[in-house]
Amino acid sequence: MHRITGRAGGDSLIEMSPTDSFNGGYDFMTPPEPAGVSSDCGDPDDINDYNQHSSTGTGYLQQDQPESTLTPHVCVETCESLATSLASLAPSDHSDSPQFEPQTLERISTLTGFSRKRALFLKFRSRIDKQQQSKDSVFFRDGVRRIDFVLSYVDEKEGDRKQEEKRKIYEANLVKVGLELETEDKSESDDGKTYFVKIHAPWEVLATYADVLKIKVPFKANDIPDNKEIPMNWLSTPFRLPEHIMHPEPDYFTAPFNKSKSDFYLIDDKDTFFPPSTRNRIVYYILSRCSYVRDECVDRDKKGIKRLLNNGAYTAAFPLHDCRYWKRSSYANCESERYDLHKYWASFCCFFKEQPLNLIRKYYGEKIGIYFAWLGFYTEMLLFAAVVGTLCFVYGLLTYDENEWSKEICREDIGGKIVMCPLCDKKCGYWKLNSTCNSSWQSHLFDNVGTVFFAIFMGIWVTLFLEFWKRRQARLEYEWDLVDFEEEQQQLQLRPEYETKCTNRKLNRITQEMELVLKRTPTDLMGKLFICWATVMLWISLIIACIIGVIAYRLAVYAAFASIMKDSPTSQLHVVGPYITPQLATSVTASCINFIIIMILNLMYERVAIWITDMEIPKTHLEYENKLTVKMFLFQFVNYYSSCFYVAFFKGKFVGYPGNYAYMFGSKLRNEECDPGGCLIELTTQLVIVMTGKQVWGNIQEALVPWLMNWWGSRKARCHPESLYSRWEQDHDLQPFGQLGLFQEYLEMVIQFGFITLFVASFPLAPLLALFNNIIEVRVDAWKLTTQFRRPVAAKAHSIGAWEEILNGMAVLSVVTNAFIVAFTSDMIPRLVYMYAYQPDGQMNMKGYIDNSLSMFNISAIPLDNRPDDEENPPWFNSSITICRYRDYRYPPGHEKEYHHTMQFWHILAAKLAFIIIMEHVVFVVKFFVAWMIPDVPSDVKARVKRERYLVQEYLHNYEVEKLKIQLSKNCDDCTCTPMIYPSLPKHEVLSECL
Repeated sequence: MHRITGRAGGDSLIEMSPTDSFNGGYDFMTPPEPAGVSSDCGDPDDINDYNQHSSTGTGYLQQDQPESTLTPHVCVETCESLATSLASLAPSDHSDSPQFEPQTLERISTLTGFSRKRALFLKFRSRIDKQQQSKDSVFFRDGVRRIDFVLSYVDEKEGDRKQEEKRKIYEANLVKVGLELETEDKSESDDGKTYFVKIHAPWEVLATYADVLKIKVPFKANDIPDNKEIPMNWLSTPFRLPEHIMHPEPDYFTAPFNKSKSDFYLIDDKDTFFPPSTRNRIVYYILSRCSYVRDECVDRDKKGIKRLLNNGAYTAAFPLHDCRYWKRSSYANCESERYDLHKYWASFCCFFKEQPLNLIRKYYGEKIGIYFAWLGFYTEMLLFAAVVGTLCFVYGLLTYDENEWSKEICREDIGGKIVMCPLCDKKCGYWKLNSTCNSSWQSHLFDNVGTVFFAIFMGIWVTLFLEFWKRRQARLEYEWDLVDFEEEQQQLQLRPEYETKCTNRKLNRITQEMELVLKRTPTDLMGKLFICWATVMLWISLIIACIIGVIAYRLAVYAAFASIMKDSPTSQLHVVGPYITPQLATSVTASCINFIIIMILNLMYERVAIWITDMEIPKTHLEYENKLTVKMFLFQFVNYYSSCFYVAFFKGKFVGYPGNYAYMFGSKLRNEECDPGGCLIELTTQLVIVMTGKQVWGNIQEALVPWLMNWWGSRKARCHPESLYSRWEQDHDLQPFGQLGLFQEYLEMVIQFGFITLFVASFPLAPLLALFNNIIEVRVDAWKLTTQFRRPVAAKAHSIGAWEEILNGMAVLSVVTNAFIVAFTSDMIPRLVYMYAYQPDGQMNMKGYIDNSLSMFNISAIPLDNRPDDEENPPWFNSSITICRYRDYRYPPGHEKEYHHTMQFWHILAAKLAFIIIMEHVVFVVKFFVAWMIPDVPSDVKARVKRERYLVQEYLHNYEVEKLKIQLSKNCDDCTCTPMIYPSLPKHEVLSECL
């Protein structure tokens, strides 16, 4: 097959629409270098309706009009008018080089405000279009063969023959395997440097590789009636999408394609039988395995489009979008699915609508479709958790006035007379308990009986979420032909990087076929494993070191804030002044610094994890992603949650007492004490800042960065009418959807899942924040995928992969963490023990709890190194005050067990441990019971799978019988002997019904 280039005859590759075409034109051998266009031409979206303007010279600028005054519409009119009238300014001879006179170029430049080079370039782009084909076409120049893939490369170095040789051999090998190529010359590109190689896969190639990849195709219309009746179905009408969007294809029974039995399948048109997503998947499979060295060379490592992209032979490889996202294609045989997705899915006006999952799967493939199915289901389930969490928060508001212990703290005759011991050495003075009045009230909003109920509810909710998702996933597996996909993934989807490293073959005991194996010596294997996991532990140690640094910051800065705020300078602020305390200022600033460190470390984690995974040389794409997932999640888990674990389970737990304080690693920094309102409010502050900051920053980064990069990359094309800007050039200017594009989306959502499950007992409003974020996240992801990224290569996936096991692990861990938060971080258990066992009046109330929960210490016994400086003490402090209080349960001075833990301390500890055991067992029993009650695969799906397998056997059997019957009848017509007696066909049909 001959390779078609853009230099054949005088045909133009830059095609005009019929209204903009003209007679006469020239083919230049050496195109001029285009100049930049002023950014005043406006946004590219503003020029898309160019056909609404006249093609006459009304858009020309006056000679004295400066270029900076160009408006978007004037810019469009100028470009179109120039394209239409350039032929009249050109010389009459048909030479192969631009023979413009200088005065002609000056006239063009004067009329348009463009430079001479720009005018010459647009003249070149406006050559005659003999076929009248729009540049937005996704077909070859013949308008029949569809473009399944596009390769681009820049030929700037004339002396670099090595890359050119690789491309020639590679493209020749592509032609050998049956692909058809058509090349757009660099003179036809916007920058005058980029070649575009368009690839088309004919029917024979598609059928061959569909057989190899066992792609399922329809063979019979689905005859199982859908009898599901949803109660109150009319209530969901406002949330529905049109039927042709939700279900773009009829429902069929499918079977793996077999090229030798092509007439067995429902093939109406071979050109449209395989959808574009399947076509680009097959072509990419070929591109990934095609060699770029000659056949006589034995270097197996020299193959695949990935290596050619890495070494610079090609600059990009991508399938085309089928149309512009804001406008349908002008071709009747083009689907315009991108337009439908943008209108019904990516638009923020549709935030309350269901997602067109079948259309997403058809356009982007099953792997992307399963992600959005999971994200949508997760968002729906968050609605229930958000409602219950909001009710628990409302309960805290409604019981605000019943908070007896906070009243005692705020009362002048109780909290105002209790002198508290210094919270740090030297720089912290004595303080009164009523100074923590506000933080005590704030803590009650989250630290109440409703929190315990919500922690138990979330343990059950996460089980329901995972079980119902398994059912939803099983239904999608059937509907999207992903049943038994695991075998295909393992056996056929080998990574090209693995194949190139394989030097041996061995017999597969299951398939009884020889398969590639990677030869690894025990020394190499152990060495790589050691390097990989040593690197993992090194980076985890780095994270822990950063957390320790933040802790040291908190200890050092708290003393500074305490010294600065001892005279309450912030109290002069009318609104927030009374709420700003040294504890709050330290907690907020430390959380912000911790968030910044997290973001910085995230930039480095990705490269390290990829490097480690590449060293392991995984066999399949699934294995590669699973290995990368484990490493990345391990990094992120420690990175995001370590600070929350510190506040929840370590802060304030190993403090000591006055005169015998514990210090961090033998330094002069005392271990942190909890806020006087309790550590729970500090955990809430940490959670809100990190979780909210991550979500806001993630959405801004996801939406803004691709848009800015695309805006910058396409700035030179903003004055091009669409008739001069081809489909492949438009897509080339978009951002590539990288290998880890979907991985990062999963990781972001799973980290969020950890925040709303692991620490939800400290912040019941976390599911509500996650719900609002996810409603936006769905549309942001859809918008950027539809408008800002090139079309990804369609890929298959039958599940969310390793993320499912991670979610299961976090679900189990969340029960433990929430039980410990309620028991050890919250003050719930000490209050209940006091109310039921230590209330002096024997009443079921909390009167006297504050005095009971604070121990006493003799000020004179405080060592000199721990005593505050004289200038740090408040004015009301004098020598008559001999006792200070601190949070603990210890015997008072003068007691025979002075400063040892009281019996109440051990009662509380026993109650905490009992609560943890009881809560965990109750939740785990309910979890396992719910998981047992809910089957992973719905019964109707099981029935459909069985019927489909039965029909495949029956139809194939009948097909073979009919084929044999036809063959035998032909043989009998050719012979004169007595025909043999064969079993009658009805007997075979009866037998087939019993299969």
